[in-house]
Amino acid sequence: MRTKLSKMLGNSAVASFSSSILAIVVGLIFGLLILLFSNPSQAFQGFGTILLGGLQDGLAGMGNVIYFAVPIIMTGLSVGFAFKTGLFNIGASGQFTVGTFVAIYIGVNWTWLPGYSHWIVALFAAALAGALWGFVPGILKAVANVNEVISSIIMNYIGMYLTNMLIVKTVFDQLKNQTLPVAASAQIPKWGIDKIFPYRSVNGAILIVIFVVFIMYIVINKTTFGFELKACGKNPNASKYAGINAKKNIVLSMVIAGAISGLGGALFYLSGAGKYMQVQDIIAIEGFNGIPVALLGLSNPIGILFAGLFIGYITVGGFNLQSFDFAPQVIDIIIAAIIYFSAFALVFKNLLGRVGKKLAKREDEKDE
Repeated sequence: MRTKLSKMLGNSAVASFSSSILAIVVGLIFGLLILLFSNPSQAFQGFGTILLGGLQDGLAGMGNVIYFAVPIIMTGLSVGFAFKTGLFNIGASGQFTVGTFVAIYIGVNWTWLPGYSHWIVALFAAALAGALWGFVPGILKAVANVNEVISSIIMNYIGMYLTNMLIVKTVFDQLKNQTLPVAASAQIPKWGIDKIFPYRSVNGAILIVIFVVFIMYIVINKTTFGFELKACGKNPNASKYAGINAKKNIVLSMVIAGAISGLGGALFYLSGAGKYMQVQDIIAIEGFNGIPVALLGLSNPIGILFAGLFIGYITVGGFNLQSFDFAPQVIDIIIAAIIYFSAFALVFKNLLGRVGKKLAKREDEKDE
């Protein structure tokens, strides 16, 4: 008879969850080592502050966590969705950027729209812009087999420089070197979320994110389209033999991934939190942070939701670390280290799966 341990490790869901937790623990231990090396006298106090995260400031702090989690959950969903088709959407940053610009442009200039529809139109337009930015690497991959990583990186830079140019020409505040503020009607309603989490920047965006997570979960796990996407990702040759149109699915996968990233940009910048795009030669970090979120969540929409909230949680904890005598760079290093080790979730999952199979095999041999 197999033991409970071998059964648990052999269970895919349990192995996935355990691998993510193990990756987090390893990342936190590495962060503690950095603190000990940097300032031994305050290392454990600082580490406790990181673990407290947003809880240190109560519900207001958790509102801050939600605010930072919204964009990286969306870019994580974007990357994770593309992973299902065997594609690496490293272009989430460019898609996020163009979606953000389109949302801000509409938020500033389309004030003729009725108040109740202004922010909705801005969100849909941002998603369309992101979808277009995902379509280009998708069609290049499907038609000419151009590596999507290379084409997506190129699209990141095109998106960055194009939006810089368009900002200056359309919605630029010269005194502050940033975009003009969007109209109040373009800001996402709070829907009472600010009453639960009394943080000035939190709004109903998290509810939209949860809705997108739910839709992505249904599409991936409960539809024929989702089955075809996963089949193309796991075995392109077998799926082609089965009559699945791999080229169409590649393009659609990248288009949907791009739309999710573009929508994420709009949700973040239409929050009414005084967030503005600036004219600078820096690719949006939210797109790259979405990669470890997708890895930590193992490309499962629900897993990505919790992974994004966790990254937002430790980010707030890192900000609170500034109250101690640590160099500002240490905070960024610790957060980066934890995010980096989250990428090992898939490695840990495979290791746990192998251990479970070996234990089960030995127990079966004993029973014989």
